[in-house]
Amino acid sequence: MSTRRNILLLLAVAASSVFYVTLGQQPVSELCLGCICEAISNCNRSLGCNGDVCGLFRITWAYWADAGKPVIAQDNADNEGAYVRCVTEPFCAATTVQGYMAKFGKDCNGDGIVNCFDYAAIHRLGGYGCSGALDYNYQNKFMNCQRQVQQLAG
Repeated sequence: MSTRRNILLLLAVAASSVFYVTLGQQPVSELCLGCICEAISNCNRSLGCNGDVCGLFRITWAYWADAGKPVIAQDNADNEGAYVRCVTEPFCAATTVQGYMAKFGKDCNGDGIVNCFDYAAIHRLGGYGCSGALDYNYQNKFMNCQRQVQQLAG
C-alpha cells in the first residue's frame, strides 16, 4: 500500500472518529486512533471476524465488554450480535477503543507521560500487559504511521 493511500486511510479513520470525540473529552486523539488502526489491520474496513477478533481494530468480546459494551444507534448491548455489529462499524469501533483507553489508560513505557504509544501498547497487549514488548510488525507499522503524521503536521 502506498504512503499516500495509507495517509488517506488514516485521515478517513480520523474523520470517522470525530463523531464520537466531539461528544466529550476522550483520551485518544483521532490521529492516534488512525495509527492504531493502521498498525493492527491496515485500516481494512471490510474486515469481519476472524477467530475471536473483529473489525478494523481487531477487537475481542472481552475488550468490547471492558469498554462498556458500546452499541450502534438503536441497538442494545444485550441483543444477540450487538458486539459484532459495533466492532465492525468504524464509529462504534472507535468508541470501543476510547472506552477501553478511558478505563485502562496509563504510562506503559515509564516515560512519565500517557501518549499515543501507550495507547497503542494497551490496544495490542491489553490493559494489564501493556509494559510488555510489542511484536515487530505492529510496532513498525505504528511507528511509521506516527512519523508520517508528524511529517504532515510539519
